[in-house]
Amino acid sequence: MGKYIPHSKSNLSGSTHIKLIQTFVDIARGFFKRNPKFLLCSRCFRNQGLRLDAVAIGVADSSKCANCGSLLGHKLDRALIATLAHRFFVLGTFHKFDYGAAPVVQFNEYQTTDINMSEWFEADLLLIERAIKVGFFYYGPRLWMVGEVEPLKALEEVDTRKEVLDQILKEYPAVTLRPNSEFYRIRIAPSVPENRSEYDSPPKAPSRFGRLDSANLRVMYGSQDLQVCIHECRATAEDEIFVATLTPKTDLRLLDLTELLEEERTEFESLDMAIHMLFLAGNHSYDIAREIALAAQEAGFDGLLYPSYFSLLRTGGMPFETLMGMSHRMIAGFKDREKSKIVPNIAIFGRPISDGRVEVKCINKVVLTRVDYEYSFGPVGYQWIDPERDASEQSPAQ
Repeated sequence: MGKYIPHSKSNLSGSTHIKLIQTFVDIARGFFKRNPKFLLCSRCFRNQGLRLDAVAIGVADSSKCANCGSLLGHKLDRALIATLAHRFFVLGTFHKFDYGAAPVVQFNEYQTTDINMSEWFEADLLLIERAIKVGFFYYGPRLWMVGEVEPLKALEEVDTRKEVLDQILKEYPAVTLRPNSEFYRIRIAPSVPENRSEYDSPPKAPSRFGRLDSANLRVMYGSQDLQVCIHECRATAEDEIFVATLTPKTDLRLLDLTELLEEERTEFESLDMAIHMLFLAGNHSYDIAREIALAAQEAGFDGLLYPSYFSLLRTGGMPFETLMGMSHRMIAGFKDREKSKIVPNIAIFGRPISDGRVEVKCINKVVLTRVDYEYSFGPVGYQWIDPERDASEQSPAQ
């Protein structure tokens, strides 16, 4: 296993999520029958978020806008307007569930607009609607997108968990972390920063456990992506941050939970989807993840390779993308792209520095010099409201 380099971040330049934007532009240009004529510009919009997103993806062109007459706005043809609408109204309304996520709003050429609108975006939505002849509507996601995945539901129940744990050990591959592989471990304000033992897993059970460690299992966490390491530790500008560069002294056998499984199952039955959702979930998922770690240790593994919770923020990838309702993870042509969204973290069981399985090659202080956020925008006030419930809430108490 060699050094990991995040694919998207290593090649990004200019506007945010440029590869994702270009992919959707290409799709949109096929869908809307490419027409190079500029219909709108960034200055046509009232909403500041839409304006900024339009600047990010629009064409710097000094021609007069056909809609507002501006010479200065970044110009948008039909495909770019569709890309802007997807970015703002679809990606911008993504709603996270305990497991999974889905957009609240979608649009296409066949529907008429039927969503609640607020003063903050109504005029702009109607402008887009007229320009590219689409309608906006509330999206009804397939239920797997909101966590209705049978292996995941089985993992949530103690009585049915073991069968799925056995399935995980059987279906996920083993990888070897070799002595020439370097990875990093961050510590915030260790007592003696230059001491090698400060970078081992703690000798005693901590007051609060992480995603994989428990009272019955010590875990040393690390990553080959130093930026992810820093973010996993929730480092702030005030912190004293130190990093150890580590390497195995012997081959370490890890259960690879970052691999995309080849399955002949639907998303509802998919073990791959269950694990994918599990490691993108918050701390309510930790009990299950700890049981997976314990099962792997009992099966003789030295540790896990598992997806970082911050994978999508690091790579700029979007969660749970679909084509005609089918997950990209289930489509052969998208496998490499889906794999590239995941940043692997490393978890080694026990106290591997103390027992001689891992060597500290170097210790350094980390000086944070810049933090740079990438972002896009979404609307507010679009949520569907049950008229009967709304009326009852506004009625005076009897």
